[in-house]
Amino acid sequence: MQDNIRVMDLPKNERPQEKLLRYGAQTLSNAELLSLILRCGTSKENVLCLCNRILKEYGGLNGLLDCTAEELMELEGIKEAKASKLLAVSELSKRFRSYKSGGDYKICSPKDAADIVMQEMRELKQEILKIIFLNTKNIVIGAKNVSMGSLNSSIVHPREVFKEAIKRSSSSIIICHNHPSGDPSPSSEDINITNRLKECGKIIGIDVLDHIIVGDGVFVSLKEKGIV
Repeated sequence: MQDNIRVMDLPKNERPQEKLLRYGAQTLSNAELLSLILRCGTSKENVLCLCNRILKEYGGLNGLLDCTAEELMELEGIKEAKASKLLAVSELSKRFRSYKSGGDYKICSPKDAADIVMQEMRELKQEILKIIFLNTKNIVIGAKNVSMGSLNSSIVHPREVFKEAIKRSSSSIIICHNHPSGDPSPSSEDINITNRLKECGKIIGIDVLDHIIVGDGVFVSLKEKGIV
């Protein structure tokens, strides 16, 4: 079966492109916006029906943007070409929300740091420790995952945390990790690791500004808690 029912096959007053150009992108539904990306449906359904079905299957945009290529292609009507387009949109969405979108990204609050990692880390099934590297003006100069698995002092070694920071001539760092349970409340081990890294940073001359713990759409800043 071929993808032979296109956006252009729809009545003119129902075509998302015409609606967007006449009334603005904000007037389009999520399905209509997706239809402009995918362009065509299948031999069984037009592109708007396909997009509505995709959104329903994955629980809306948030669910869709977290899908892998394999998960997308499990859905009838989605093959490599359409899955690739959806994955590209997902990655662009994540980059628009982070410093990767271009230009300088300055950290002025814990939320600024949380915004960088939230989309990536909120639904991970495994704990990951990520370090955000900053220059003297608190502008992000990079970020890197340094460990995977349940955080404890035997896994999180200061050498690994500060090695990349030294290489990048970082003035300071922000520690970030996720709680797969969705609850970002800090554990005693989280606090111990933070204090250990903070002391090491003092010796090296690289400040540990904060430790952000990410849950499911929420976060805790150990700086705001008075721990860092």
